[in-house]
Amino acid sequence: MKDKIIFATSNEGKMREVRMILADLGREILSMKEAGVSADITEDGTTFEENALIKARAVHRLTGSLVLADDSGLEVDWLNKEPGIYSARYMGEDTSYEIKNQEIIRRLEGAEGKERSARFVCAIGAVLPDGTELTATAAMEGTIAFAPAGEGGFGYDPIFYLEEYGKTAAQLTPEEKNRISHRGKALRAMKDKLRERLS
Repeated sequence: MKDKIIFATSNEGKMREVRMILADLGREILSMKEAGVSADITEDGTTFEENALIKARAVHRLTGSLVLADDSGLEVDWLNKEPGIYSARYMGEDTSYEIKNQEIIRRLEGAEGKERSARFVCAIGAVLPDGTELTATAAMEGTIAFAPAGEGGFGYDPIFYLEEYGKTAAQLTPEEKNRISHRGKALRAMKDKLRERLS
């Protein structure tokens, strides 16, 4: 496992993005499942960075490998930055994103223009084989759409509207999304830090 990178997720959509962006590191990137790792991880941090490192540390303890993990979420200014670090657990673990998205749109009733401002935030945490820890955080600014649109992406993408593209994150091509997304930016920043360490 020494020359591999484990990304602490079982989300296939996320793994596709991660592999596209980190491809040129020249290392095989495995999901937890592919690495044969299962861990029940309690994300009880108070920031995206803390939660990313909690996940990375847990998998590193089990494998000793270079482990990356991310924590990301949607901050809606009108809702005091909710759902924030609780984005995945908003309205309960098993609530579908279709329902979550409709609820956020409902809660923004009456909000116009800039009042609908929001951002996706992503923190990447890394634990290197020697125990060194690194983090990188980035955001993608947008607004909450009045109705969901688009079939691509996952999670809150269908309600996250990008003014400069005139469409939601779920309507972007995977290439467009990786270029501008919070996860894409954070992964590229982390890739630069890893290059320094791994060279």
